[in-house]
Amino acid sequence: MGSGNMLARTLLMAILLSTFGSAQESARIAPSTEEQVGPANQVQIVTVDATPGHATNTYSPMKDIGAGLDSQSPGEIPNIYSPKSLDQMLASGLGAVSYRLFTEESVQDWHWNPQGSWSESGQEGYWIGAAAGSEKIKLSVGYRLPHRGFTHDQGLDDNYSRLTDGNLKTYWKSDPYLTEAFTHEPDAAHPQWIVVDLGARHPVNAIQIDWVSPYATGYVVQYWTGPDAMNRPTDGHWIDFPYGSVTNSPGGTVLLSLSPSPIKVEFLRVLMTASSDTCDTHDPSDVRNCVGYAIAEVFIGTQDRSGFHDLVHHVPNNHQTVTYCSSVDPWHSITDKVHNQQLAGLDLVFTSGITRGLPAMVAVGMVYGTPDDAAAEIRYLEAKQYPISYVEMGEEPDGQYFSPEDYGALYLQWASALHAVDPKLKLGGPVFQIFSDEVLVWPDAEGNASFLNRFLRYLANHGRMSDLAFESSEHYPFNACGNPWQSMLDEPDLVGRGFELLKNAGVPSSLPIFITEYNYTPDYSSLTETLASALWQADFVGAFLSQGGHGLYYYEYEPTPISDDGCGWGTLGMFTADQNSRIRAKTAQFFSSQMLTQEWSQPVDADHQIYPVSIDITNSEGKALVTAYAVLRPDGQWAVMFINKDKLNPYDVNVVFRDSAANVTKGFAGPVSVVTLDRQQYAWHKAGANGYPAPDGPLEVQVVLGGKGIAYGLPAGSLTVLRGTVR
Repeated sequence: MGSGNMLARTLLMAILLSTFGSAQESARIAPSTEEQVGPANQVQIVTVDATPGHATNTYSPMKDIGAGLDSQSPGEIPNIYSPKSLDQMLASGLGAVSYRLFTEESVQDWHWNPQGSWSESGQEGYWIGAAAGSEKIKLSVGYRLPHRGFTHDQGLDDNYSRLTDGNLKTYWKSDPYLTEAFTHEPDAAHPQWIVVDLGARHPVNAIQIDWVSPYATGYVVQYWTGPDAMNRPTDGHWIDFPYGSVTNSPGGTVLLSLSPSPIKVEFLRVLMTASSDTCDTHDPSDVRNCVGYAIAEVFIGTQDRSGFHDLVHHVPNNHQTVTYCSSVDPWHSITDKVHNQQLAGLDLVFTSGITRGLPAMVAVGMVYGTPDDAAAEIRYLEAKQYPISYVEMGEEPDGQYFSPEDYGALYLQWASALHAVDPKLKLGGPVFQIFSDEVLVWPDAEGNASFLNRFLRYLANHGRMSDLAFESSEHYPFNACGNPWQSMLDEPDLVGRGFELLKNAGVPSSLPIFITEYNYTPDYSSLTETLASALWQADFVGAFLSQGGHGLYYYEYEPTPISDDGCGWGTLGMFTADQNSRIRAKTAQFFSSQMLTQEWSQPVDADHQIYPVSIDITNSEGKALVTAYAVLRPDGQWAVMFINKDKLNPYDVNVVFRDSAANVTKGFAGPVSVVTLDRQQYAWHKAGANGYPAPDGPLEVQVVLGGKGIAYGLPAGSLTVLRGTVR
């Protein structure tokens, strides 16, 4: 509703209340009878440390409480970016946007511009998007990589590894940008590898590798001693097979005896440290085709008097024996275009109105791209005078099992290319999949398994820490179907753990921290219509900003169809939609977004200060049942946001503002607006794919008179914002 109408309503309600009701009676928001399941409530004192200078953080809601934009199925983008849908998305109040890069999760090269050039004739090679053009980019797509070494990926998971596809004419090849020709470091400083997962422990004493150019002249074959080499990298060790070390290899087909007797293994690794630097099947005049490592097929098993017995399942789909790889060559051709997923074109994003005219965080393809293409993207955006806030370097390298040193080597090459275009660009990453758990990798020679610490050390050792302008991660804290009301009790502690991990990894205290995607995990999508999701969102945003976070972006901003994810029918987002992404209804997170950006915060691009709050409403385990976050807004009003995570019991609170410097205690005075989101405003009704909310908002603002000792009611399972003048 308009600010003028709000003010008029506030004054009118204040007059009515002062005339017809006592302040004490008006301020209490009585819970419904069915919610009064606990004992009679005692008023809980909530203390805001309002001492000048004690603010823990400053933020602008328009720039720092934003939303992420991601890929969609074909045909959906025109509906999502229609004026009708955009109006409803913008009504959430979320501000600046972050452009997500689904292609990197899918092991694809992103053609941000459909127009561009190939490095080789025949529409193949390494791609560079056109840095100029009069035609607006409305759609962009990814291209699969024919030299892929991953069986599975974090995206659509609809491709496969060329290492075990049964075709000797295809091959995996490592990223040429990780070789001495581009890093200016010995190849041994960036060893490349493949890992084969046999699915269970099997006796193994032999391996056959069909090398193609460029092949490894020096490598070692190893086995893993722990339970899961890829997802539990510190719970085991790589051990060389007794006969696993090879030097001066001539390439070709090699059948290698690994040990005098079979050893039971599940995970086997081929670690490559020296290349033949011979050219592959592509243009020999391009050095990128003549460096790194390439393997056509790998066979693992036992060798005895009757011959070699292969354990590997060789098929051209992701039911093959699973393989992983250190990197993938971004070489591809026009025939590798993806047809089942699209991203909104950069021109569409910047001209549709969804950015609100604010600078946007953009991504550049890095893990599966080229620095020249990334530089061309920035040239294009700046030529169009589109405002850029930050540039994320790739996406989710931890999901691609990248080593921190390899990520660092690419980061510096891309940073050099981008800063050659614009030295003022603010670059960052590594865009981890997780925020509150440490990203671990196989330990280095010193036993260091921290991805972030080793990445930072790589930049520091090269004198390039100034190229890192921010650290970014994603936050999906709950990873299984379960009880969201119980899980969200942990959220403030999870946020604190995330910041502690960053500090311990060596992230400078002055470096801005971003969460560039956050929500429940997809496994929880059936629950995002419930009030729990709205309360969790508010609690996370409040905790992250109050503990020093710089900005965060809600995922998924765009309307998405209801689907069954295994937990039940639902959607991960603030709208339910039909199969063409046309909005049907709002979910609870739409209203929590409004409360964050239009009630707790003032909907302007101006500084808001967050102050500490003391509150002690806990369960028997000492976990906070009610959390609170206080903001001094630019309009001079104080707003305190309460999240009551107790879905059975209401609580009454009295809010005091303590200025320790002046030794005074104050409270709300005059009209106080009270906005509450609970099951009286929103309730989801399960009906499979036809589930619906009723009631479905809108938020209602009550106006009460503040004063000393006034108690404000927090209904069971609710989100409440109190806002007014303090004196």
